[in-house]
Amino acid sequence: MKRKINYYLLILPLLALFASCSRDVFDEYYGRPDYLEDPIYQRLEELGNFKNFTALIEKAGYKDILSKSGYWTMFAPNDAAFATYFQEKGISNVSQIDEATAAKIVRYALVYNAFREDQLSDYQSAQGWVKDNSFRRRTAYYDGFVTKTIDGQPKVIVGSNRNGANSYVAGDNNNKYITYFTEEYFTASGLSETDFNYFYPGKEYTGFNLFDSKVTEADIIAENGIIHEVDKVNLPLMNIDQYLESNSNYSKFREILEDNLVNYYFNQSATTTYRNFTGNSNDVFVKTYDPALVFAPNNENFIKSEDNDGQFDAYTMIVPENAPLNEFIETILLKNYSSLTALPQYIFQDFFNAHMVQRAVWPSTPGSYTNGLGEDIRFDFNTDITDKKILSNGFFYGANKVQKSNLFYSVYTSAYLDPRYTFATRIYNDATGFKEMISNINQRFTIFLPSDAVLRSLGFDFDTRFQSWVYISPLNGAADSAINARNRLIRLLYNCIVLTPEGELDNIATTSGMIRTGDNELPGEYIKWDHNRIYAAGNQTGGVQTYVNIIGSEVQQNGITYYVDNVPRYSEEFQGLVIARLAASNPNFNSFYQYLRNSSIYNFTTGKIEGVELGTSYTFVIPDNAAIARAVLAGDLPSSPTTGVQGERDLIADFIRYHIIVNKTASNDGLVTGQYETLRKDQIGDPTYVGVISNAGSLSFKDETTDNSIGGENPAANFIPASSNNLADRSLIHLVDNYLTLPKIQQ
Repeated sequence: MKRKINYYLLILPLLALFASCSRDVFDEYYGRPDYLEDPIYQRLEELGNFKNFTALIEKAGYKDILSKSGYWTMFAPNDAAFATYFQEKGISNVSQIDEATAAKIVRYALVYNAFREDQLSDYQSAQGWVKDNSFRRRTAYYDGFVTKTIDGQPKVIVGSNRNGANSYVAGDNNNKYITYFTEEYFTASGLSETDFNYFYPGKEYTGFNLFDSKVTEADIIAENGIIHEVDKVNLPLMNIDQYLESNSNYSKFREILEDNLVNYYFNQSATTTYRNFTGNSNDVFVKTYDPALVFAPNNENFIKSEDNDGQFDAYTMIVPENAPLNEFIETILLKNYSSLTALPQYIFQDFFNAHMVQRAVWPSTPGSYTNGLGEDIRFDFNTDITDKKILSNGFFYGANKVQKSNLFYSVYTSAYLDPRYTFATRIYNDATGFKEMISNINQRFTIFLPSDAVLRSLGFDFDTRFQSWVYISPLNGAADSAINARNRLIRLLYNCIVLTPEGELDNIATTSGMIRTGDNELPGEYIKWDHNRIYAAGNQTGGVQTYVNIIGSEVQQNGITYYVDNVPRYSEEFQGLVIARLAASNPNFNSFYQYLRNSSIYNFTTGKIEGVELGTSYTFVIPDNAAIARAVLAGDLPSSPTTGVQGERDLIADFIRYHIIVNKTASNDGLVTGQYETLRKDQIGDPTYVGVISNAGSLSFKDETTDNSIGGENPAANFIPASSNNLADRSLIHLVDNYLTLPKIQQ
């Protein structure tokens, strides 16, 4: 045992010597290098002109944080900046600044991560650095929980930190951002000092400004980050929500916004955080904005498609002052409503989205942006903007006018802002393309607008319980499915929309004519007008003529709305029945009709022609009696319509099919010209075609044998105006002076 103890006594000094040597080597290798700069707090002390700021850092409790390792950018106001601040606040020294204000100044000057001047203009995207694409950075400051009186009751409130329905994400403190102006970003974005001075008139743009302050020295290196010296003390800026609340010039705008598109929802996660942090037992409510808005004005983050997307963009709100807004309310919004409380929710959503942009709108380039409705920005930034502010989550512009949105100044408006026309408005908003089409103020439209009462009389209704359309036939009481009811109404109302670039229907009371509904991209059916009355194919069903009467009108910026006591209806009878009635009233249709009636492709009872379906567009080219006689003489038709010879019956069927153009409705309005498919197929099943030549006042059809020369042997088939343009389901039926010769069979 003694020998073992003596052994340990001998080895212990050696171990101690070895440990001492190892520690020296470790410290030399891993120790703090002598050349490394001190941390931010110590560097500020060393520099000597940040005495007031370091005093605030201590008061705010950030001395320890800024004396340790880390990764920060500090925009540090120098002592000269504090001298100006003291004078502005009416105080004499830093000791008169309370802890809360000290924390605001320090935390809002502190940016996460260390950025040199040449890095601040770059965006930290998830895919890597994007050069010269950034003008903002997230700071260490956030408002957190605030207590406010809501509906007469005190509530602890926290702001939304996301847009849309999921407006609050636990753990995101909704940190405020700073905005800076660098030469690199301005050059890359096509901006200039004009943009800077628009927000800060009389201030000097240096190529590196934090708000309106100058960065007097950049890139001061510290162990735990980078310091940029600035010549102004910056308190945290308000966000758009806070600025609206603070400025009475926009009180009406804010009142409408708060009353209609703001809610306060209890949030358990926020409540737990608040209680753990404060020890209080209050519930916490998230102030949320309607998810239909393109952004929440109290959301300090940007879209959050990426964590740092707030570095490269922000929000913009352009807000009308009280006077122009009140005028707009009285003359536009309340033209047909008794009060704002009677307006549907979607009107408020649209109105505010018209004044919101999910981008930072720079004053020199407003034409590069669209608002939340997809419209261009309709403000003159030289004459219409009376207030401009860079805020923590975006740009704010006060204006002496309201955005002249399409929705409030177009033929769409006539239904949209009138409670008597909610059915039409629902369809316009619901059916793809309707709303966008008729609210386009760059095109001219005429619409025929039936009231809810008129549509109810026709069997339509809307079931608010199930948010679905209802149709019950007034004739037989048969109920249709919700989807069919909706489709019926869509088609009826589409027949009430007419693109009229030349104002063709402006004088509807004193003229008559025919015009195609819809627009050029999605043509509708033809309707006719006659001295303040209109009608469509469905208003002639069964040979009984009914009319739609014009009972009023309203001129809008992009056309005219005519109020009607009925609708131009689409036909639900087959075109063959219309041809039969034409033959009964006009003998020149009779020869063709006899061949049709006795053909193998016609159902005499229903009027259906084989291959012709309701709801599809057609043009029927009907040769007159003389033309049919020539076809018989030339052997292109058998002499008897009632022939029993199969080959002759096949020839009759082909002849008829070749005189029916599919998927196009041609008239003498110049809208349809070219080669178009017919109902006839050749011997191998391929389509056959005829030519259509349409001009204002003339219409002709050509086959492959047509001779266009004067006195040619086979001239084009020209429509006979007095007997043409007969309405049928999505079709026009024309009487022509020649027939179309079937293409020769290819051997």
